Amino acid sequence: MTSTEIKEGKTSAIVGYLTMIGALIAITMNLEPRNSFARFHIRQAFGLHLIFLGCAIFLSVWFSKYAWMALYLFYFVMWIYGFIGALTGKLYPVPILGSYFQKWFTFIQ
Repeated sequence: MTSTEIKEGKTSAIVGYLTMIGALIAITMNLEPRNSFARFHIRQAFGLHLIFLGCAIFLSVWFSKYAWMALYLFYFVMWIYGFIGALTGKLYPVPILGSYFQKWFTFIQ
């Protein structure tokens, strides 16, 4: 991957980490001039947001203060890891789930 490609895809990659709506906007931003750097980070961000929302829905039924704190801590740490990767132009998948996000969300082009 060239530095030009990273530079061109950085905006879409960063927008992808700004909430689930940001991830959906980033998907549409990356439709016409497809960028592999942006695609990588959009998949990571979309996966993080989806896992967070799914777990939050589950925890809304089964309330435990410690489970909520663990969910927020997990999400925040993973989000920071991915966001810093997007800012610095690195292609490091988020720990534990990142490689799965690349396989599961192949519809994100």
